[in-house]
Amino acid sequence: MLHIEKVEKSSEFILESVSKLISQLTSGDVYFTKSDFDNIISSECSNLYLLYNDDIIVGMFTLAHYITPTGKKYWLEDVVISEDMRGQSLGKRMVEEAIRIVSKDGKSKLMLTSKPSRIVANKLYQSVGFQKKETNVYKMDFDK
Repeated sequence: MLHIEKVEKSSEFILESVSKLISQLTSGDVYFTKSDFDNIISSECSNLYLLYNDDIIVGMFTLAHYITPTGKKYWLEDVVISEDMRGQSLGKRMVEEAIRIVSKDGKSKLMLTSKPSRIVANKLYQSVGFQKKETNVYKMDFDK
């Protein structure tokens, strides 16, 4: 049975499953350590959600939030479905759950970024009500 759960505690099984999903999400090397995992779980500003098919983790997303003078903002990050489970509208199910969670918080904004090359993902986001915002995204890495 499919269900989505917020991660509340660390386990080796979850860490391994999330690491596998991350490798399917990005082409670059991402080193997701137990310390990183524990920091997410203990964070007041970031929540990791997992999609289970019975006892198997088949998807994930992260909701991060913060407050600014212009209002409360949520970011939907790291949305990924296991390659062997794609094409079953599971991504839509996760995004709709993220929308439901944020909408309960009242007046806030939910934002995300998606590469233009991710055609299916971009269509999904538009189909559930996200509107494309014309802006430039800049990034600065501080990898050591």
